[in-house]
Amino acid sequence: MISAVLPTYNRAPLSFVSGEGSWLVEADGRRFLDLGAGIAVNVLGHANPALTRALTEQAGALWHTSNLYHIPQQEALAEKLVEATFADTCFFTNSGTEACELAVKMARRYWSDRGQPERHVILAFTGSFHGRSSAGIAAAGSEKMTKGFGPLLPGFRHLPFGDHDALHEAMKAPDVAAVILEPVQGEGGIVPVPDQCLKGLRDLCDETGALMILDEVQCGMGRTGRLFAHEWAGIAPDIMMVAKGIGGGFPLGALLATEDAASCMTAGSHGSTYGGNPLACAVGNAVMDIVANDDFLGEVRRKAGLFRQGLEGLVASHPDVFEAVRGAGLMLGLKCRVPNTDLLDAAYAERTCIVPAADNVVRILPALNIPDEDIREAVARLDRAATALERA
Repeated sequence: MISAVLPTYNRAPLSFVSGEGSWLVEADGRRFLDLGAGIAVNVLGHANPALTRALTEQAGALWHTSNLYHIPQQEALAEKLVEATFADTCFFTNSGTEACELAVKMARRYWSDRGQPERHVILAFTGSFHGRSSAGIAAAGSEKMTKGFGPLLPGFRHLPFGDHDALHEAMKAPDVAAVILEPVQGEGGIVPVPDQCLKGLRDLCDETGALMILDEVQCGMGRTGRLFAHEWAGIAPDIMMVAKGIGGGFPLGALLATEDAASCMTAGSHGSTYGGNPLACAVGNAVMDIVANDDFLGEVRRKAGLFRQGLEGLVASHPDVFEAVRGAGLMLGLKCRVPNTDLLDAAYAERTCIVPAADNVVRILPALNIPDEDIREAVARLDRAATALERA
């Protein structure tokens, strides 16, 4: 008999009822150290006072009006994002998946408006993840994402990740509208794109006119130690997808774009009933006020160094369990030699939450303000989990 909740998730046997900072409390009272942060969402931890205050104050005033009217909180958040990034304009969504849908629509309409509707193909890469909508799974292209959901949305061409020759050849095609990629692949196993490759791709886009779409849903909002991961390479996209951390746990996403890329999106060309509502944007403003700060981001980089040092020590101490550390900032991955699901279970036994990914990797995605003592405790618990696996 089917459950009341559609059984599309293979859930752990845990039910959390409260949280504070980097800690979650299970229904039976056990405390778990949260190194997943809701899959890179709770960038300021659980029950953050500033976010709680922003949400409750807004909830007592106004929840929703729709985008038929001006929303002051939305306009304030858009101004902060424009000031802090390459973008000239923003569209607010409820999720990264919705931001992906708009990115695809914008890239194709951009060329249609310029009298070149044949330029509709979007280049994408193996190992990518862009959400679970029709456009998102078509962009990813993997059998795991697409099996049984055909016919797929056409107009995507997939390239092997890291194959520069294939990319250069594909960019010559006259039907290419855009390229979409994650600066750090998340679901794909915490795989960063080297800075020189991002620079090279930006140059290719400039040469061909193709739009550069960056998916920073997981790697953005301070996760790598810069507000957005592409900043490390000194480049800027034409279109960028944002979500997860931007709401600090409240559902919120955004599509950021240059004026040129967005020029095709006129009144009536896109919409959202809930996107950018007062509740979500009140929280988003509070997140931006904290995260988009040089001192805060400097602390993320320092904490990342401390955490990575500890994880490198784990790899050295447990060579039969771990192969390597990957990632950037506080978007870290442990490439495993044992099945990553075994490490996941061993971590749960140590009351620690981590997140699985492809390529036999587990993700370490803590709150960006995780205290140093919690970082040290995390390494100690993972050390005990690895030791348990060695003795099994």
